[in-house]
Formats: sequence, C-alpha cells, structure tokens
Amino acid sequence: QVQLVESGGASVEAGGSLRLSCAGTGFTHKPQCMAWFRQVPGKEREGVAAIESDGDTKYASNVKGRFTISEDTAENTLHLQMNSLRPEDTAMYYCAAAKDCLWPSISHYEYDYWGQGTQVTVSS
Repeated sequence: QVQLVESGGASVEAGGSLRLSCAGTGFTHKPQCMAWFRQVPGKEREGVAAIESDGDTKYASNVKGRFTISEDTAENTLHLQMNSLRPEDTAMYYCAAAKDCLWPSISHYEYDYWGQGTQVTVSS
C-alpha cells in the first residue's frame, strides 16, 4: 500500500523560507514522476513543481526561481525548497506520485497517489 506523508509546513513571514518533505513508502516500482501541488479552499488544486526520475523538472510560472524541487532517491523522499515566500503562497501543499509519465507534469490528472497535505501559511 502506497503512502505519501508530507511534513515541513509552518507559518512564516513574507520573504521567509520553508523546506517541505514527502516520504514515500510501499512502492513496488519507483514512480516515474513526483510533484507538489497546492490548494486553498474554494479554488482548484494548482500544480507547483514536478520532477521526473531522470531529473527533469517543471515549475509553475509563479514559483519559478523561488522554489526548487528535489528528490533523495536513497531515502525515497521528495523535497520542495521554498524561498522568498509570499502571502499568495499560503495553501495546503500536497505531494503526489505518478506510476508512469512521459515528462514532468504539473497536471493533477497525471498522478496516481496523493499525500494528506501540509499547511503553509505566509503572513505579510
């Protein structure tokens, strides 16, 4: 049974940094793509960043240059380093894994497994 468990969410002031982590267990085969999404109440889930197993990455335009996605394959852990945080980054952040993918995608339709989320709150 696949489980994704996020951690690292917190309340920070604008301009601050956070590092989110996602520990994955139960995979029979390494997922081809992993990604971070975020959602605020009343809005659709938004793709933030994705990484393919060969290291290719993709970022949403509103986080590019501020956020960095990385993967520790030895620990089966996905990270999201978030710098220069803004109030509009406030959301529940979710980790996701796709069994197969052709390229890193930030479309939620591509992903098979989801974590429960970790809350990030950025105050102005």
